[in-house]
Amino acid sequence: MLIVEDSYMLLELLVTLCEQQGVATLTASSGEAALMLLREHGARIDWLLTDIRLPGLVDGWSVAEAFRQIQPHRPVIYSSTTANLHHPAVSGSIFVTKPYVIGDILRLARMMGGEMEEARRLSA
Repeated sequence: MLIVEDSYMLLELLVTLCEQQGVATLTASSGEAALMLLREHGARIDWLLTDIRLPGLVDGWSVAEAFRQIQPHRPVIYSSTTANLHHPAVSGSIFVTKPYVIGDILRLARMMGGEMEEARRLSA
């Protein structure tokens, strides 16, 4: 799992929760750092949780598009306190408004992963 979040406290909380659930995580606090991780580890990343508004030139929308090119059938969860919802999200993604219940994020990703796998099997 790749978590892209510029709030250090939220990022650490998400990582701790994921580790308690046995979910391995990679983290980035900017879009540029996330793109580097995707280039290096993209094939091993099962799903993406990304904030939309990130410091630097690369936003969460762009990170998700790069992830989708590498992992076309894996879950993407966008999060933000506010968002430009007119921007096209990648297929098979959802948007969660902050603040959110962190445990719900893990449940959503697992549910989305199962649904996307089923859709991929049916279309094959």
